Amino acid sequence: MYVATLASEDDFDGWREAARGLVAAGVPASEVVWQVGDRPTDLFGSAPILAAQAPAFRLPSAFVHMLERVILHRDPERFGLLYGLLLRVVADPRVLHDQADPVLCRVQAMFQTIRRDMHKMRAFLRFREVETDGETRFVGWFEPEHHVVRANAAFFIGRYATMRWSILTPEVSVHWDCRTLSEGPGARRSDAPEGDPLEAVWKTYYRSIFNPARVMTGAMLKEMPRKYWKNMFETALVPELIAGAQAREAGMIERARTAPVQNGAKPWDALREEATGCRRCPLWKPATQTVFGQGPLDAEIMVVGEQPGDQEDLAGEPFVGPAGKVFDEAMTAAGIERSRVYVTNAVKHFKFEPRGKRRIHAKPGTGEIDACRWWVEQERAILRPRMTIAMGATAGRSLLGRAVTVGRERGRPLALPGGGEGWLTVHPSYLLRLPDKAKADQEFAAFVHDLRSAAARL
Repeated sequence: MYVATLASEDDFDGWREAARGLVAAGVPASEVVWQVGDRPTDLFGSAPILAAQAPAFRLPSAFVHMLERVILHRDPERFGLLYGLLLRVVADPRVLHDQADPVLCRVQAMFQTIRRDMHKMRAFLRFREVETDGETRFVGWFEPEHHVVRANAAFFIGRYATMRWSILTPEVSVHWDCRTLSEGPGARRSDAPEGDPLEAVWKTYYRSIFNPARVMTGAMLKEMPRKYWKNMFETALVPELIAGAQAREAGMIERARTAPVQNGAKPWDALREEATGCRRCPLWKPATQTVFGQGPLDAEIMVVGEQPGDQEDLAGEPFVGPAGKVFDEAMTAAGIERSRVYVTNAVKHFKFEPRGKRRIHAKPGTGEIDACRWWVEQERAILRPRMTIAMGATAGRSLLGRAVTVGRERGRPLALPGGGEGWLTVHPSYLLRLPDKAKADQEFAAFVHDLRSAAARL
């Protein structure tokens, strides 16, 4: 067995020199013990690392970069894992193109992990200003998951070259005096300052720009886990801002609803305007625009569909496409004046799959329905309809807050959260998909019967 001793957990240069000697001697990965400092590793590892002159061999620069980054991982097997992969690549470079190779896949996953950890340090580290012996210094605290502090130091030197700063972490601390980078031992969270006078100004600013309609909590937690919140003065506000977001929005909408109409503005204008910038789910990215509800605000009947279609997305109005035409015909047959009904959708953005030049409707997911449910609830709060007709299971889930089956709930009144009565029926797009004309005529008659029965409840 051979012992390869490295100076530190992130000693890539030491690992590279040791690997060169081992490759030159043809030592297999199973015969090498990798050791950091004088820490004991293997009782049987007694032979020193070889000093043989390594023959020249070239490696792809991207592979060398990956090796350099994966060394920073906390996995204790990484040194031997990378050496074993290096041996195989030297023997056959095609190994790097085998995406089914389990070792290569594991190393690539570790590489991505390090990239994320380095990014999080750059994005979530916050400096606080302190005065020490009449000198201003900026001190930041961070808890990286891997050994990325030294590798990241160059980024902070480039970004804050004219500042004196210190980055404290549990394993190592780095300090910059505008000329030289130095290192120190690890620190404790209590060694870092808690705040500075400017933080109160920043917190006031973040409170003022916080827009609850644009909050995507799931995406935020994915990119910025809660473990980092305690070290960032702005994120310390996030829990309370999220907790009070809907209450504040509801208050805003209630004030808009009860305020006197001025210059012909409708009470729900504030809600509609806010919805145009909705970022509660990712559907806003490919969609052309938000398609909000439409109709008289004193309507006794509110109809909720699934989502806008291709034509609705382009026009910015609900129920103007093929399904909308079927809906209009059914309303007329049911004896309901279409102009006296408020129509909207459970999801306000068009979800689709591109196929050539066409955009094919895709069913909204549970998360997208739940994210958009708040808008439907506020529409109902403003209109206060006596009857709300849900067309399809998506609309039913939006109104009831749970999964529903049209066949089970259809044809009977449903008590809705927040008051009012609901009625569940099919979506008119279902009728368009029926290939048999006799069946389609039968289902259309049933749809008309549902609409007529719901209106009769008034």
